[in-house]
Amino acid sequence: MLQNEETKNHEIDRGFDGPSMFGHPRGLMTLFFTEMWERFSYYGMRALLILFMTTAVIDGGLGFDDKTSGAIYGLYTMGVYLLALPGGWLADRLLGLKKSVWYGGIIIALGHFTMGLPGILSLLDGGHEATSALSSLDTTSFFLGLILIVVGTGLLKPNISSIVGQLYHDGSSKRDAGFSIFYMGINIGGFIAPIICSTFAEIDWHLGFGAAGFGMILGLIQYRLTSGTLRGKGDLAEPQSEEEIAHRRRLRLFTFLTVVVVAVVLFLMFQGVIVINAAMIADASYKVIGVVAAAFFIYILLFGGLTRDEKKKVGVIAILLCFGALFWSGFEQAGSTLNLFAERFTDRQVMGWEIPSGYFQSANSLFIVIFAPIFAALWVWLAKRHLEPSSPIKFAFGLLLLGVGFLVMYFAAKVAASGDMAAPSWLLFTYLFHTFGELSLSPVGLSLTTKLAPKKFQGQMMGMWFLSVALGNLVAGIIAGEASGETKEAVAEMPDQYMLIVMVSVGAGLLLLLITKPIRKLMGNVR
Repeated sequence: MLQNEETKNHEIDRGFDGPSMFGHPRGLMTLFFTEMWERFSYYGMRALLILFMTTAVIDGGLGFDDKTSGAIYGLYTMGVYLLALPGGWLADRLLGLKKSVWYGGIIIALGHFTMGLPGILSLLDGGHEATSALSSLDTTSFFLGLILIVVGTGLLKPNISSIVGQLYHDGSSKRDAGFSIFYMGINIGGFIAPIICSTFAEIDWHLGFGAAGFGMILGLIQYRLTSGTLRGKGDLAEPQSEEEIAHRRRLRLFTFLTVVVVAVVLFLMFQGVIVINAAMIADASYKVIGVVAAAFFIYILLFGGLTRDEKKKVGVIAILLCFGALFWSGFEQAGSTLNLFAERFTDRQVMGWEIPSGYFQSANSLFIVIFAPIFAALWVWLAKRHLEPSSPIKFAFGLLLLGVGFLVMYFAAKVAASGDMAAPSWLLFTYLFHTFGELSLSPVGLSLTTKLAPKKFQGQMMGMWFLSVALGNLVAGIIAGEASGETKEAVAEMPDQYMLIVMVSVGAGLLLLLITKPIRKLMGNVR
């Protein structure tokens, strides 16, 4: 009895239950590699996405113009974040976290292989030139694959992070370290994926998409083989009464009918019965998201039953989410505008070998792996000396650094407009400054949202954070269609367009610095 009590106390002191590995639950390694391969599949495909859409049909691409390609890219990256909301809902009420991760991974892999299907059929056909039927299949499989990846990511992405949290006891001092390890897996996947997938895409675009799917398959295999390390975590509680059983049955029916309706709409779209204009949908979507977000905050403030102090904090969340959406609308141009700049206006020749454009997409993840520990140590060092900036000031730093990054691109665009090819260092310095901005703003935004949100609205406030990221991604895609230098006239206008982004980003950062003091008063005792 005494020995069992001592063992129990030891488990509590460790901050988690069960066997360990390197001082953390063994389940952390299962989730680390699952997320690493999921991010491998996402960032690998993301590095190819807009390049494939804008490449001429004769060269194996889809031949879309920049505006259409940017709109599709924005809608896709927006969808990944928006579907995290219903993905979390399904996990909490119908599937459980572990099953959601498993099924999400399967759907993601199916999406990648669907995108790679025309390439597989072409290889089976002996690599002959694509027929019109195969070209039509290319477009259909591309869009169907994107939809599957969005759905699968919506199921997997929010729920795998929740399982990481469940591995540790409440208040465990090791929880933050565990998440730091977990996020390192994200960036390892984000670093190697563009290099591997872009290399295969040099042979055939569809091989690149297939390589991304193969990464997800590896993640699923190791997730299944090591799932025993997650025993008792992420499972859906069994219904305890007839009423709960009936309620769950109704939810299953509602979900099934929703899937059927969506499938019918998609079928009609692919048959041409419902005509889709991506640019128009993108333009309408960001307005709808803005109205929905404003209506939500107005409703919460007026009818949410909040105290005066809680209303002030919700107001701060609304203000910072606006600045956050602005940041992501610039930062997420990495996969669109800046990717096209690497393809069209960057000198990528090294000793007779041309660096694939997608390789530059690895820069952000590499810089995060290098500098994230330095930033963490910097905040701790400043905090010990009572010099750590407040959260709104860190937000402002993020926007200012974003502007500095685009200032670098202003000079790179001047080189391109003069008719010369820009050196790769321009892009690398841009990604470096943008990474510094991300490290200043992104972790702070997540943490501050949880601290300021009223208890009864915490989940919804996190949903609003993801909504702001989704909005930023969508706007980034729209901007890409205007600032990518598709024509000679557009190339001449590029420096001015980048300077406009600089002025907006820096202006927003300076404005936030100016209003930091009143924001701090609204925050109360939260830093």
